[in-house]
Amino acid sequence: MNKKIKFYDVILGLFVASLIISNVVSAKILKLGPFTFDGGTILFPLVYIFGDIFTEVYGYAKARRIIWIGFMANLLMAGVFMAVGRLAPAEGWENQSAYEAILGMVPRIVVASLTAYLAGEFLNSYIMAKIKIFTKGKKLYLRTISSTLIGQAVDTLLFVVIAFAGVLPASLLFTIVVSNYIFKCGVEILFTPITYKVIGLLKRAEEQEVFDYHTNFNPFKY
Repeated sequence: MNKKIKFYDVILGLFVASLIISNVVSAKILKLGPFTFDGGTILFPLVYIFGDIFTEVYGYAKARRIIWIGFMANLLMAGVFMAVGRLAPAEGWENQSAYEAILGMVPRIVVASLTAYLAGEFLNSYIMAKIKIFTKGKKLYLRTISSTLIGQAVDTLLFVVIAFAGVLPASLLFTIVVSNYIFKCGVEILFTPITYKVIGLLKRAEEQEVFDYHTNFNPFKY
C-alpha cells in the first residue's frame, strides 16, 4: 500500500460498520424529543460524514470504491439474515419470532435501503467533488453541508417511498420523510466542526490534496 495512504482502511472499516449497525438497529422505532424515527437514524449521519471525509481527502474515485464495498456488505448482511431466518429452528430454541421481529429482512425494505443508499451516497460524493473544484478547495463547510442537504433529501425520499408507499397513509409518509431529513441533516451540520478537524488531520497525515479535475464520475466505473 502507498505509504502516504495510512488511514484509508481505518475510515473504510468505520464507514462499513456504521452502515451495517444503522441498518440493524433500524428495527426499533423510537421517539427522541419531537422526532419519531427508526433507530438507525441516530447513527446513519456518520455514514454521510465518512463519505464527505473520503471524497475530500482521497477523491471521488476512492470514495466510489468504498460506496460499492458498503453496498456489497449491506447486501451480504441482508441475504444472510433472510437465509438464516428461513432455516428451521433447532428443537428447544424458542426465539424464532424474536429473530424475525428484529433481524427479519423484508425484500421491499432491502431494495428500498440499497437503492436509497447508492443514490444518496453517490450524489453526496459527486457534489462534494464538484464544489471543491469550483471553490478551488476553499469553503469546506459549503460542500459538506450542500452535499448533505441534497444527498440526504434523495436518500430519505427514495427509502420512504419505495419501502412504504401504498402501505402507510400519505400524511404519515410525509411526516416520516420530514422528521428523518431534519434530524439527519441537523446532526451532520452540528458535526461540521469535528468533520473539519478530522479532514485537516487526515490531509496532513496522508500528505495529499485531491482535486477531481479529470475524474470519470460514472458510478459504475471500477
